[in-house]
Amino acid sequence: MNDGILLPAGETMRVSILIPCFNSERWVASAVESALAQSWPDKEIVVVDDGSTDSSREVLQRFGDQIRLVTGPHRGGNAARNHLLGLATGEWIQYLDADDYLLPDKIELQVKSLQDEPSADIIYSAPLVEQWANGEAPAELESRPLQPPHDPWIHLARWSLPQTGGTLWRKQTLVQVGGWDESLECCQEHDLYFRLLQAGARFQHCPASRAVYRLWSGNTVSRRHPRRLMEARLALLDRMQDALTGRHALTPGRLTAINSTRFEIARLLWALSPERAEAVMQLVTTSQPSFTPCGAAAPLMYRLLYRLVGFRAAERLAAWKRRGTTPIHPDSTQP
Repeated sequence: MNDGILLPAGETMRVSILIPCFNSERWVASAVESALAQSWPDKEIVVVDDGSTDSSREVLQRFGDQIRLVTGPHRGGNAARNHLLGLATGEWIQYLDADDYLLPDKIELQVKSLQDEPSADIIYSAPLVEQWANGEAPAELESRPLQPPHDPWIHLARWSLPQTGGTLWRKQTLVQVGGWDESLECCQEHDLYFRLLQAGARFQHCPASRAVYRLWSGNTVSRRHPRRLMEARLALLDRMQDALTGRHALTPGRLTAINSTRFEIARLLWALSPERAEAVMQLVTTSQPSFTPCGAAAPLMYRLLYRLVGFRAAERLAAWKRRGTTPIHPDSTQP
């Protein structure tokens, strides 16, 4: 029995909480403590120290036999996650990055959601965000709830599926798709979500946000190399459209989600490469001639310009407005 929680028939529901750690001496104790504090009783906590050169290993050793600690050379985050997956004995996986943490009932609430969909392979919830500034944490956690419809293809296209810790994963399903792609530097979760969807994994949304994503460092691939991140996201959107088209599942809502994200990326790309941005928008208008931008990336004035003169001219006029200089005629060939 698990504290009176009704489980799907035949489901033992042992959860392996897996923590990859690399040079996280500042945060890893908090992550482990949040794992130990989980109200779900049938759990194990496994940590792989991925060749840390700070005092992370010493911090972890203080937990003694409360955790299983495995050490090795530095191989990268995805390799560490795959190593942890192989070590896990639970039917379900809770990944937890060493600089994030969980609220005590996170796993329990997601397990309870299986009562609605016992066959689910992936249980996902929106994260709570702890965004640090000037070395200080916020007074309150920021909630970023997922907007309906709860179609995982749409959530993936809109980049709103949660970071690693926001999800409970059925171990066998992860194994069947080959785990994490160790060649990737960014978008690792999104690539994994995509391969799971391709394989027919069943996703269940749980409205309880109980995993905390701590934003504190600018030293990430996405922040150091924004163009690389944008191109990776565009490539994944292309793969999604091709996959959905191939299975006759590219609904209007899914196509709009894909093209809305392409549009947002194109707006960011304009400052780096107008030609590349225009190529992205050409793909948008070819695949969906009726596409109209909306949301925060397309305020009212911009939408009016887009409808009247198109993407290229709207971006040039928007850039002129930001600079406060003489506008360039939309038909001009000048850069």
